Amino acid sequence: MLYGEEIFVKRLVLINKYVGILMENVERKISSVEMAIIDENSEWLGVPRLLLMENAGKAVATEISKRINVNGKKVVILAGLGNNGGDSFVAARHLAPLGASVFVFLLGRSKDIRTDEARRNWEALKKMFLTVKTIEIRYVEELKKYESEIKSADIVIDGMLGTGVRGELRDPYRTAVEIFNKASGLRVAVDIPTGLNPDTGEIHGIAVKADLTVTFHALKKGLDGKREYTGDVVVANIGVPPEAEVIVGPGDLRAAVKPRRPEAKKGDFGRVLIVGGSNLYTGAPALCAMAALRCGCDLSIIVAPESVASSIRSFSPNIIVHTYSGNAFTLNAFTTVIPLVEKCDTIVIGPGLGTMDETFEACLKLFEIVKEKGKALVVDADGLKALSTSPTILAGARAVLTPHAGEFKGLVNLDITKLPFKERIKEVKKAAKQLNLTILLKGHWDIISDGNKVKVNITGNPAMTVGGTGDVLSGLVATLLAWKNEPFTAASVAAFINGVAGDLTAQEKGYHIVATDLVDKIPEVFKKFEIN
Repeated sequence: MLYGEEIFVKRLVLINKYVGILMENVERKISSVEMAIIDENSEWLGVPRLLLMENAGKAVATEISKRINVNGKKVVILAGLGNNGGDSFVAARHLAPLGASVFVFLLGRSKDIRTDEARRNWEALKKMFLTVKTIEIRYVEELKKYESEIKSADIVIDGMLGTGVRGELRDPYRTAVEIFNKASGLRVAVDIPTGLNPDTGEIHGIAVKADLTVTFHALKKGLDGKREYTGDVVVANIGVPPEAEVIVGPGDLRAAVKPRRPEAKKGDFGRVLIVGGSNLYTGAPALCAMAALRCGCDLSIIVAPESVASSIRSFSPNIIVHTYSGNAFTLNAFTTVIPLVEKCDTIVIGPGLGTMDETFEACLKLFEIVKEKGKALVVDADGLKALSTSPTILAGARAVLTPHAGEFKGLVNLDITKLPFKERIKEVKKAAKQLNLTILLKGHWDIISDGNKVKVNITGNPAMTVGGTGDVLSGLVATLLAWKNEPFTAASVAAFINGVAGDLTAQEKGYHIVATDLVDKIPEVFKKFEIN
């Protein structure tokens, strides 16, 4: 639950008004990662995976029964240990009441079924001992004993691997595919023919050759042009809420997090450099640096005027501070800044930097250098003011701009606050396309676009109008970029983390919060969604 369940529900009701325009930006051929994101976001929105699995399996049974009267027919299912197997268990449960004689061959041991949803459906099948026969197959030799039975079935269903295939198929799956392809009956693939890469269409040594493939929610990219393996392709609606694709949710977060392997070493999770701070502002770069660290980067470095370095260092011993002479960022600082740019993965330019003409000149020059070196870049606050003097200088860079409405106006000469939300979405997308960058427009609902795709973040609350929350957001974007996420992904997920941190803080303290509270809550966001 986010801050105020009632408030969150109201947000979802309101976002329904804009689903149409947001869905215009949704790719109708999706990757396996995108489908996993949609599944988890659906669960977050109240449509559990168990229900999606039920709808998927029922869709398979329905499509089969449209083509064949299954009454009295023999149905053989080859099932794996993941959710693809779970979908086929549901299909078995729906085919049996239609009079089919159903045999389910589980390729592995039932104790190794990987998801709770698949396991629950397996247990349901076990209780259907009068109409469904379940057989666990551990070895190729066991499978071959049933070869003639499989090949002679009226209907054979591939529920083995689906989108989970990676690399060359190994036994018993390889042998199971060989037997499946020799079957004389109707051959049906659940979601993806086993052995076919769902994203590229690559064949992993051998693949199922189906007469019918029932895929779910949207066409998977790898199915395009692979009729030899897919046969007829049916895209089945399984009840995924449209909002699961157009808002940012925990599925997006999980997909963006870089896994921490036991052999990880310092530097693997990125170094972030913040060019910020001035004689007027010392807190902004510190908040940005601490947020980047709490998100999970390895090093967070601030480069700032020597006159304010001690103040910035006092915020935390975790921050590394490098200095240059003077009270403001100018071209004279480049002897310090450029070597640090070389060493870091993401550069943040702007928090507390100041608005002197000399500072703007230095920012524009630094933008060019960062772009030329191919480094990831976050532009916020005073950096955006500098960029507004030459908005196209970063076109094509791996960059995220994080303006509020006023800063957006400076970039594109448009007061977006006077527009209905539907029009704001269009204008953010248009601006991102024109500038050839990713824009994260901060607001009541954040709008994120790279000029092609659009997402909306609906986490967060009015307490987050307090100063410094934007600096926290920039630090989050920086770390996600350092993990090699695409700018659109980094911006979307950072907005989500920032908003949930704000909601967790407001649950505890009401609307009386400060930006450092958000920084402290960042680890709780990952814990909340069980992400390490």
